[in-house]
Amino acid sequence: MRVPVTGLGIISGLGRGPRASVERLLSERTAVGRMRFLQSVHSDIPVAEVPYSDDELKEICSAEDIRLRTALMGRVALDDALEDAGLREDVRIAGGNNKRIALVFGTTVGGMDLYERSYPDFEDTGVSSLDCGSCTEQMIGGLSGFDVVTTISTACSSALNAIIAGARLIRDGRADIAVCGGGECLSRYHLNGFNSLMILDDKPCRPFDDTRAGLNLGEGAGFLVLESEESVRSRGISPVAFLEGYGNACDAFHQTASSPGGDGAYLAMKQALESAGLVPSDIDYVNAHGTGTPNNDPSETNAARRLFGDAMPPMSSTKGFTGHTTSASGSIESIISILAMNEGFIPTNLNFAKPMEGSGFIPSTGNVKGSLKHVMVNAFGFGGNDSSVVFGSGEVVL
Repeated sequence: MRVPVTGLGIISGLGRGPRASVERLLSERTAVGRMRFLQSVHSDIPVAEVPYSDDELKEICSAEDIRLRTALMGRVALDDALEDAGLREDVRIAGGNNKRIALVFGTTVGGMDLYERSYPDFEDTGVSSLDCGSCTEQMIGGLSGFDVVTTISTACSSALNAIIAGARLIRDGRADIAVCGGGECLSRYHLNGFNSLMILDDKPCRPFDDTRAGLNLGEGAGFLVLESEESVRSRGISPVAFLEGYGNACDAFHQTASSPGGDGAYLAMKQALESAGLVPSDIDYVNAHGTGTPNNDPSETNAARRLFGDAMPPMSSTKGFTGHTTSASGSIESIISILAMNEGFIPTNLNFAKPMEGSGFIPSTGNVKGSLKHVMVNAFGFGGNDSSVVFGSGEVVL
């Protein structure tokens, strides 16, 4: 079942909106740099921050009551996606439209940024309900037109699983429209956790490079509006892409590491292809999870080799641009891949210089121009929760 995508909203270290993202990708300018807003003793660790303070984000989305940075970024991306799909007014009043609209949001850190700023004076600050679900509730404050609101938390595959969940709601006839995505802000908890795992690079990350030493954390939010073909016809709008297939599998190997053969990644990609009714040679580009860690990159490469054999399609990681936006990565990188498909280019794999020893794999570099009809996006979470989706071009016959 092809599910039309009718709206996009994105904010990341590259800026706000699709055009800002495309311009930075084509100019090969990374968002990874020194910390501006996050306060940490590890200020020498490079990150990719959204280039707006909390107060600036509040002004952009006219939401003074939102206190969590994840919710603020999410609201900016949500408003932009709804505007892009022509649905901004439909979600302001309960019962104000004849469409069943669902919202599925993926996040993991939730309100930890506010909690750590308030601790140890927690009781005196009035701070409460900082879990992932309350982050979603803050984000949609004032919007009453959603028939279903739910939150998914599966670490770095959260946003991609939100997209999959939204597609299933439409497939099963439980929603006409599903607004799906994820968001995550940087926090000291977040930074220190990855630092304790010794997988942060103190230089710009180098996915799939033999000298890779870890990831750079990033932050941001992205939303895609998925819609049934019947709804698209009734509203007389044109999709920007189609979600053609999806897969989710558990690697079940380690709490944080991927299996050497990439079992979960292979199964997720294979499921995505099969549900799309495609064969490996149909894929024109793979937006890899590609974190730049010693473990992930060879594991993902091995999984791709198992699926595509010697006919590997162009594959690159865009985390050299945005940093690893963790729970938001699946939606941000889905939007980047849709933009690449519609603009006709393959995003470069920044900072690549030397192939991984023994792999023979060389990621795509140099923003290669070309026609893309089907693109695959990967997002792999801690605990082996691995997801893949396939987007395609085309149109709905109105």
